[in-house]
Amino acid sequence: MNIDGKVLHSLNAVLRPANRSYRYGDGLFETMRVNNGHISLAKLHFERLNNGLSVLKFKVPKSFTQEKLETEILELCKKNKCESLARVRLSVSRGNGGLYDGDENFQHVIECWPLQKTTIQLNKNGLIIDFFPDGHKNCDAFSNLKSANHLIYVMAAQYAKENKLNDCLVLNIHGRICDSTVANVFWIKDQNIFTPPLSEGCIAGVMRRHLLTRLQGAAHTLQEKPCELNDLENADEIFVTNAIQGIRWVKQFRDKKYNGDVAAKIYKQVNQSDRQ
Repeated sequence: MNIDGKVLHSLNAVLRPANRSYRYGDGLFETMRVNNGHISLAKLHFERLNNGLSVLKFKVPKSFTQEKLETEILELCKKNKCESLARVRLSVSRGNGGLYDGDENFQHVIECWPLQKTTIQLNKNGLIIDFFPDGHKNCDAFSNLKSANHLIYVMAAQYAKENKLNDCLVLNIHGRICDSTVANVFWIKDQNIFTPPLSEGCIAGVMRRHLLTRLQGAAHTLQEKPCELNDLENADEIFVTNAIQGIRWVKQFRDKKYNGDVAAKIYKQVNQSDRQ
């Protein structure tokens, strides 16, 4: 792994107990896909990261640049022999200390793992999903960030495991759909594609943003619209997206079943052509 530019064995102890990301969730992370020695959608990832650092008022060193980070990421993937296809996690923390006496020593950590080719292929078996009933997400200035404070998604994922679901949807404080534990949500009705706007509290997904751009002017109209539970139950199709797996179609939400015909067409149109 890479700690502040230094490559160390992953078994080494690298974070102090006083690390603010560990103590308070005071950090951000990006999950990226490396494909054939290139970072997919790198520009969008670093734009989201830099926006989050600005919102959280981090004191970012001048050396923390996209060019430097891309070099560190690709060198680490090469060292771990997974540059052909890898999942990368870049984590940043404000530093060490308490709420009022932190040292503001910016830290970053890079990890990487090999991926199977099936990970980036359209799923053969549709996902079975439901919603998480035990918590709601705020819709505020921090809701769209990929924050280290990920508790509601952790608990929603735990709920999915306990109930033998492939994924679980998270609701906002208004009782509407935000996103899922690891993805943004899209639904199709009468040849129209919809996804919740960022004002609904969903994480500002990189693949979500990419699709909003790529699908404009395509055969299907794409609109941002608040999502009630009955919108999904009345939908013709549902699919979810993230930067690692691309597009995955949903077979069942609660008692409603779907096919993935349109999702498969979108996958061919967007996901395959964008591989690097």
